[in-house]
Amino acid sequence: MANRDIIAIGGSAGSGAVLREVVRGLPRDLPASIFISTHVPSNSRGYLAETLGTSDSLPVSEATDGQAIEKGRVYVAVPDRHLLLIDGTIRLGDGPRENMVRPAIDPLFRSAALSYGSRAVGVVLTGALNDGAAGLHAIKSVGGTAVVQHPLDAEVDQMPLAALEAVEADHVAAAVDLADVIAGIARSDAGPERPPPESLALEVEIAAGRRLGSDDLARIARPSPLSCPDCHGVLSEVNDARPLRYRCQIGHSYTAEILASRIDEVDEAMRIAMRVMEERVTLVERMARDARDTGRQAVAELYDSRAEEYRRYARTLREAATLSRRMGRARRDQEI
Repeated sequence: MANRDIIAIGGSAGSGAVLREVVRGLPRDLPASIFISTHVPSNSRGYLAETLGTSDSLPVSEATDGQAIEKGRVYVAVPDRHLLLIDGTIRLGDGPRENMVRPAIDPLFRSAALSYGSRAVGVVLTGALNDGAAGLHAIKSVGGTAVVQHPLDAEVDQMPLAALEAVEADHVAAAVDLADVIAGIARSDAGPERPPPESLALEVEIAAGRRLGSDDLARIARPSPLSCPDCHGVLSEVNDARPLRYRCQIGHSYTAEILASRIDEVDEAMRIAMRVMEERVTLVERMARDARDTGRQAVAELYDSRAEEYRRYARTLREAATLSRRMGRARRDQEI
């Protein structure tokens, strides 16, 4: 029987120190391959592999497209590409951003689940919001193993907490213990295989770069009243997703929590713009009165016209803010 030899690790804020401790604590004869995806800027030069590799650690390198997977090695995602495991090789996907980032953790976890089933192990480390939770759910759905850094041990506990809400974790451990936990799992037999969800293959293909059409999207999701913050297209709610997720026809993907964080930013921007417009109305109306008081009727009429224009802008922003609040309440009611 195969062992649990595909270890996919995802982290965000605060994960660098944890990853260094994990990689340096793994035995040199580890009978597994390690894959690491963290949130890095697209223009980053990619320094994580250099940081993690030491003379006494497992060999660490940046992942290369088409590279064969070897045991006893650590592969690190490169900036601006999703790290995917497909047909026994590493693929660097140029598909749309997921959860606002590329590389994202969810695509790596999904590809491990699709290609390796119960051999796959997902490890979620410290980080903000909830990237990795949906991918960890995919790993568990095919009989894989879920490991989560203990939230109380995490620098930022949101990702570990979201992972624990999405799945029943097999192991919850502090950073200092994660290397031993992973080594023990890697030497254990994989469990029975479970068939992957129908949507899993399509979502891995999207991350790899496949263009998503409306017919494909309709197979895995249903339209919602929300719009994509990236391309402004219609978002569809992914069927039976845990946590709740959305995709647009381009392929951009968001969990509800991450989408809500973007909507909150837009709401705040609208409130600021509305306040600016209302202040302009007050100011221009005062300028119009001053013009009348000094006998400049033509100038006063010009200011009156400008004030009415600003009032229209303010009404439009107020209506948009009201609609956004209603959509937010509907979203929260749906989540409850």
